[in-house]
Amino acid sequence: MNISVTKAAKEWGVSRTTIYQKVNDGEISRTADKKIDVSEMLRVFGEPISKKRTEHSVNTVQSTPLNSQSVQYNTDIEHLLALEKLKNEHLSQQVSDQKKLIENYQQQIGQLNRTLDKANASIQDFAQVRLLEFKQAEMSDEPPLVQEQEKKDDSVVATAKKKKRWFF
Repeated sequence: MNISVTKAAKEWGVSRTTIYQKVNDGEISRTADKKIDVSEMLRVFGEPISKKRTEHSVNTVQSTPLNSQSVQYNTDIEHLLALEKLKNEHLSQQVSDQKKLIENYQQQIGQLNRTLDKANASIQDFAQVRLLEFKQAEMSDEPPLVQEQEKKDDSVVATAKKKKRWFF
């Protein structure tokens, strides 16, 4: 059943402005003929005031009139509470996502530290080997750099001779 915005505002005790705001915010949808389905109003605002009054009258001996402003205020507070709950859930999800991201980064840091430790161990091994070579070369009274330089010089001369032969 579809009703006009004016009739919905009267039955639920809310202003037309509030209904239009809910429509603009996407909380309530309207039909092509600009009317609102009663189920939409029930979903967003609960039971209409007239029905609440009737139920209240049946349940109590003495009927007390409800102040439409207080009902509107309570409805607005309930909606704000629901909105804050949604925000809270969203933020909780974001915190959870960030914790997972941090955990992932910590695992990557751990892997990088292990790789760095291996590299440092290799460097230390290399340094020890070079130190032993240096000590051995020192014992043979010939500096290791001189030996290496002589090898390089010999290879350069041999390469030059090969090139000459090839050209001539």
